[in-house]
Order: sequence, then structure tokens, then C-alpha cells
Amino acid sequence: MGNEKNGTKTGLNRAKAYQLILFPMNNGATNVYYILTMNFIAYYANGVLGLALMFATTMVTVMRLFDAVTDPIIGALIDRTSTKFGKFRPYMILGNVIMILSSILLYFGTRIISADMAWLKYVCFVLFYALYVIGYTFQTACTRSGQTCLTNDPKQRPLFTVFNTAASLIGMGLIQFLAPILAGKLGGYNSAAFFNVMIPMSVIVSAVLTFLAVIGIWEKDRPEFFGVGGTKEKVKLKEYAAILKANKELQRLMVAGAGCKLAFSIATNMTVLCMLYGAMMGNYGGLYLPMMVVGYVFSVPFFLLTVRTSQKYGQKVSLVRYTRLALIMYVDVLVLLFLWKPGNPALHLSLGPINIYTVLFVLFFGIGYGAYYATADMPIPMVADCSDYETYRSGNYIPGIMGTLFSLVDKLVSSLGSTIVGAALALIGIHVLPDGNTPYSAGMHGVVIVLFCVIPMAAWIATLIAMKGYTLTGERMKEIQEVNAERKEGIAGGMTLEEAMEKWR
Repeated sequence: MGNEKNGTKTGLNRAKAYQLILFPMNNGATNVYYILTMNFIAYYANGVLGLALMFATTMVTVMRLFDAVTDPIIGALIDRTSTKFGKFRPYMILGNVIMILSSILLYFGTRIISADMAWLKYVCFVLFYALYVIGYTFQTACTRSGQTCLTNDPKQRPLFTVFNTAASLIGMGLIQFLAPILAGKLGGYNSAAFFNVMIPMSVIVSAVLTFLAVIGIWEKDRPEFFGVGGTKEKVKLKEYAAILKANKELQRLMVAGAGCKLAFSIATNMTVLCMLYGAMMGNYGGLYLPMMVVGYVFSVPFFLLTVRTSQKYGQKVSLVRYTRLALIMYVDVLVLLFLWKPGNPALHLSLGPINIYTVLFVLFFGIGYGAYYATADMPIPMVADCSDYETYRSGNYIPGIMGTLFSLVDKLVSSLGSTIVGAALALIGIHVLPDGNTPYSAGMHGVVIVLFCVIPMAAWIATLIAMKGYTLTGERMKEIQEVNAERKEGIAGGMTLEEAMEKWR
């Protein structure tokens, strides 16, 4: 059974090494813009355009919600698309082009509006932001749905997590690394000069990563790698609820994925880190980059461990094991933050001279960050498992719908990140987003504890609870792939989809 020429053997569709490496660059390309909007667009709106702080932070949530609403529509479009250029590549390219145009309008076009027409600034900010969201949804939907045709090998899919995270580091990590350096030289995150450099650089990086991702999926973006054949893919939008209700595995994965994303979006929020390393510890410039490097260094062994665990026991076991470890480590980080006292150098982070508080913080934070960062993107390849399960369950190959159903809930939850941060600041009387130079003020200690530790820990607990009933283990996915392969061969031999599904259960 199978076709060696197309990279298949015994019912498995296997990807080549360069395809596994390059296609995840699509996620890196979209994460460049994700980090810009989640961490910096509120600074731009408030600091450069002079828009109200609560408007700036709330718009991040509102547009994230709009992003979630557009997901099902775009997912359905992807499933209905079949062109000579493929199913996924057109949306990857179109999405990136739209984000380039909207970024130019959003970050430069809004500035030319005169100060006495403030209402127009608000209107254009919303419109250009909405245009960006559409482009972002076009491209990011392809990361989850496109991987279904890239490979269905249970041994290869865990590798997608590694390369996906590596691609994110290239895109998102590059922006996070350069942002404080540029801000220090160009007047801070609230300065127009910072965005004059950051936006063109981000556009170029994202475009290059998109080009590489298109190369990665080029050979696989063909009908012979789509489902089992003979499927009726024109699923109506009103049928989404029925699909979601029937696919219990996707429901559980939605909760787990949303928990992981919420933990990541809040704990790594730039404002939270400015308060922690700058206002509380008094050395944002000397701590932010070193602590970011610590997190990445600790992540490396966990990436290797998660892949090995996933290949041996399945992705569920890996996600649960390392999320639990992150939770345990952050209990210790929480204790250390509780012990912090203003003006007490023994209870502050310090890289020179190093104290026992710093050693313990680096150890607990490093292990916890490494464990959860290595699992943060794990739900993405697990969406492909849920999509294959849906093909097995109903006969439909609808990766666009499956991926966007997942991302809809993921975005609804993660959209709360900026609003939660903004609301927490408003509660303690802060009306300008803190940066690395903001002094400590009453209430920051409690806010940092809640945002940096408590909310991520609650999100991880929700993830662990959701995964208890998740049944798509490594062994079960092998069985599902075998059944789908038998059906595909039967349909190719002249059977109808209904006959193939009846024969092979």
C-alpha cells in the first residue's frame, strides 16, 4: 500500500527534512506581527498617536476578538479552495501582502492626521487594524491546516513542534531581542523613532519567512495529499457547532491550547516584564535580555525531551508531563516574588554581585519557562491529529475548519491578555504603560505576582484538567492513520466514501 514517489509508505504521508524545517516558517512570519501587536501597538497608540490608554489596550482585545470571528469564515474559504497554485499557498502570500499594506497605513499613515482631528485618528486606527487582522488570519490559518498535508506520520508530527518553535524564535524572538536595544537608542517604546525602524525591519523579516514557508509546502500542496478522497468538503458555517460538538478531542485541545496561549501572552507581556525587571528589580536594561536568554537556554533540552517523549508515548503525554513541571516550578517563582521587598538588595535579582535569591530565581524560572515554552506550540500539531480524527470520524477533510475552530477559542482567550494587563494597571492608578524607566509605585508588587505567576498557573491547571479525557494517544493515532489509508485506497479503487467508511471502521 502507498506510493514511495509521493513520500508515502504503508499509508503514511511523510515529509522531507527541508519541508519540515521550512513550512513552520509560516508561523514565524505571522508571529513577527503577533508580537508587534500584543506588545507594542498599545505603546504606539498611546505614546505616538496620543490615544487614550484604555482604548489602546482594549483595542488589542477587541481586534483579537474580531480575528477570532473571521477565523471560521476564512477556514471555510480554505477548505473550498482548489487552484493550480494549491489550497494553502494563495492564502499565505495574500495574508502577508495585506499585513504589509496595513502596517504601513497603521504605523505611518495615521501619523499624518492632524492633532485637531483626533476622531479621525481613532477611526483610521480601528480600520487599518481591522485590515491587518484579516491578513493575519489568512496566513496564520494555514499553519494549522497546512500541516495536515505535510505529514501524517506520528513520528514526524512531534518534530513540527520543534521546527515551529525554532521558526517562532527567528521571527518573534528576533523582535523581542532587538526591541529593548532599539528602544534604548531611539527614545523608548513610546517614541515614533522606535517604530520608524521596527516596522520596516519586521515587514522584511516576515516576508522572507513567508517565502521560505511557501517553498516548504510547495510539493505537498496538492489534492493527492488531501484527506482520503471522495469527501464532500463544502461544510456550511452553521455546521461548525455540530462538528465541534461531535469532536470531543478538539474541544479538549481547545481548552489546553487556550490555557497555554493565555499563560504565554500574559507572562511574556512587555508591560509585565517592564514592571518586574525595571520597577521592582531596578535594572530593566541589565535583566531583560539576560533573563530572556536564560529562558531560551533552558528551553533547548526541553525541546529535545518533548520530541522524544512525543515520539515514544504520544503528544498528549508530553504536553501533560512538561506542563505539570512548569506548574511546579512556578510555585517556587511565586514564593520568591512574595518574598521580594523594596529596598532590600538580598531579595532582588542581581547579576553583579549574584545573590542566592537570583540563583534560585534563575533556576526555578529557567526550568519552568523552558518546560512551558517547549510545550507552548505543541497544540498546533495536535490540531492536525484532531483533523485526521475528523476525517476518520465523518469522512470530511476540513483542515481549514478544524484549525480555525481551534484558533477561534485560542484567540478569544488569549485576546484577554492585553485587557487584563490594562485593567490591572488601571486598578492601581497607572494610566501610562510602564516602560523600562518607570519607577516602582504602590500596587505593582501584587499586580506582577498575579500577572507573572498566578494567571499562568491557573491556565496550566486548566490544561492538565482538559487533557485528562483526551484520547488521541500515539497508539490510537497510528490506528486512525491505518484506517484512513485503507479507505483512501478503497476510494481510489472505485468505492464510494460511504462504502469505504462502512468497510473500514
